[in-house]
Formats: sequence, C-alpha cells, structure tokens
Amino acid sequence: MKDPLEAATLQILKAIGENPGREGLKKTPQRVARALREITSGYNADIDKVFNGAFFKADYREMVIVRDIAFYSLCEHHMLPFFGKAHVAYIPDGRIVGLSKIPRLVETFARRLQVQERLTVQIADTLFRKLKPRGVGIVMEAEHLCVSMRGVKNETSFATTSSMLGVFRTDNKIREEFLNLIKKP
Repeated sequence: MKDPLEAATLQILKAIGENPGREGLKKTPQRVARALREITSGYNADIDKVFNGAFFKADYREMVIVRDIAFYSLCEHHMLPFFGKAHVAYIPDGRIVGLSKIPRLVETFARRLQVQERLTVQIADTLFRKLKPRGVGIVMEAEHLCVSMRGVKNETSFATTSSMLGVFRTDNKIREEFLNLIKKP
C-alpha cells in the first residue's frame, strides 16, 4: 500500500480492534483516502481561481447578502465534522462580485482542518481584500460533532461566530441592518 492515507487508515482500523480484511472494510482505506482528499481540497485551492475574475463595475451602493450558505468542515482538534450556515454581506464601492463566488469562497476555506473562528475571519478578510468593498459582514452558525457526539455530548448547541470589517465594524446602523436581515422568519 503506497498511499500514506490508505496506510494510516489501515493502521487505525487495526488499532481500534477491527479486522481490515473483512468484507465491509476491504476497500475502506481507499474510500477514506478519497474522502479526506475531497474534504480537505481547500489547501490546494487558488483563491484567484475561485473568484475567476468575476469582479464587475457597478454603481450599486446598498448591502448585498448571500445567506444560508451551507458549509461542511473538519474540526482541527478532533478531525470531526462541523457544519452549518454562513451569511455573508458586503457593501460595494464601485465593484460587485458574481454571487456564486461567495459560496465558493466559503467552501474553499471550509475544506481545510479548521476552527470556526478562523474560518469566519479567513472568508471576511479575503472578500474584503479582493473586492475592496466599503465593508464586509459575516455570521456563521454551526453544529460541531466534537461537542454533540463526544465529550460533553450536548446535542442542542450551535456555535455562532462573526467578523465585521469596514463600515460593518464602524457603523452600528449598518451592522444592525445586516443582523436583522439574516434573522430567521
């Protein structure tokens, strides 16, 4: 077995007392290796290719929000999934970005070993740096399996993180408008 992820998975199966040769587990090392490569593909992503030049001049100065963006990531502490919704807003300053690029940006950073706090900041900082808007606001809500299925085993908690840049940080009225617009009906 030349693939290091496959070899590591085989060792894990043995370490937990499983028989990697039994029918249901024979191809598990290959499946796990493929799955891990897919769900950590954000390490290899080129952010400029994620945006793909989809910045456009526009005389629009109001808030743009893409809400309820589903994301899936892996907690870097336990390598267990956390998942939820991201709400991303910006106020243009002469340029807008193709709306599909915002969920792609969220996915790119989520497909790494992460903590939710850093994930939130990476998305906000990148959008702010690349688009150069008047401001960026992000709220992320997630369930962490490292909390719900192990340790404290709290199945009802969600973590909420935010990052506010530019006018979202300095103007309370803009911040409140964003937070009100993303509230669930």
